[in-house]
Amino acid sequence: MNLRHATLHQLRIFLAVARHNSFARAAEELHLSPPTLSLQVKQLSETVGQPLFEQLGKKIFLTATGQTLADACADIESRMERLSQDLAALQGVEKGSLKLAILTTVKYTVPKLLGGFCAAHPGIDVAMVVCNRENLLLRLASNQDDLYIMGQPSENMDVVCEDFADNPLVLVAPPSHPLVGRQRLSPKRLKDEPFVLREPGSGTRLTTEKFFAGQGVRLKTRLEVGSNEAIKQTVAGGLGLAVLSATTVVSELALGELVLLDVVGFPLIRRWHVVYPRGKRLSPAALAFKDWLFEHRPRPGPSR
Repeated sequence: MNLRHATLHQLRIFLAVARHNSFARAAEELHLSPPTLSLQVKQLSETVGQPLFEQLGKKIFLTATGQTLADACADIESRMERLSQDLAALQGVEKGSLKLAILTTVKYTVPKLLGGFCAAHPGIDVAMVVCNRENLLLRLASNQDDLYIMGQPSENMDVVCEDFADNPLVLVAPPSHPLVGRQRLSPKRLKDEPFVLREPGSGTRLTTEKFFAGQGVRLKTRLEVGSNEAIKQTVAGGLGLAVLSATTVVSELALGELVLLDVVGFPLIRRWHVVYPRGKRLSPAALAFKDWLFEHRPRPGPSR
């Protein structure tokens, strides 16, 4: 066995497969064809001299050798990332790269801030991933990005979490709903109203259910929908009420496609956070964007 024959490219591919426990998902992440990826892993296994994965049914698992190699690859990747940051620091903040992962709901706010940052720092190479809460937490747990922008992370995660802006949640209805125009509605008045909710685990859904449970109201769920866009269309079609981030419904409210309901306790105020693993050394580019985020963050406006 001579690991000097292993390439960084092979190690990166192997680590992606180990992280996903899937050749197909690793190939998708790395933009490689599955046969090409499989060949690289096979060649690495031959270099190591022992199998790296075992297949049980349709699932693959790391062997003991594979786990040892995966741990080493993670160390190598971390060291290469630090090297990249050190080199970028020597060149100043105008060079380097920035990898962001943001919650789907934040796509109405952060890309505009990112656009201004890129215009001010054209030498920084920026990549951004938009995903739901579950996938965002998975990316955070495996330290795949520089910064994560989301609501409240899980309490059991060892992370730095800094809030930078309000995220008011509003209750919307179709314009024809009989409660439109009524003043100071009690939350209990909605106990028989059908609701359109995000998928289980969504931060918006968790906040909504917690609020109504505190009012002694169990929501009547008509539909569970996986995107804010689909929820807005469903509510506009008269299939129920919904609680959404105010940033996601600006256009629909302006056009009269949706209407705010005046319910006591609303808007529910959550906060947007910039998050990263505790102990992570942020690159100059990441630090610069974090500063930009706080300097140019949306200012609170009237609640209604």
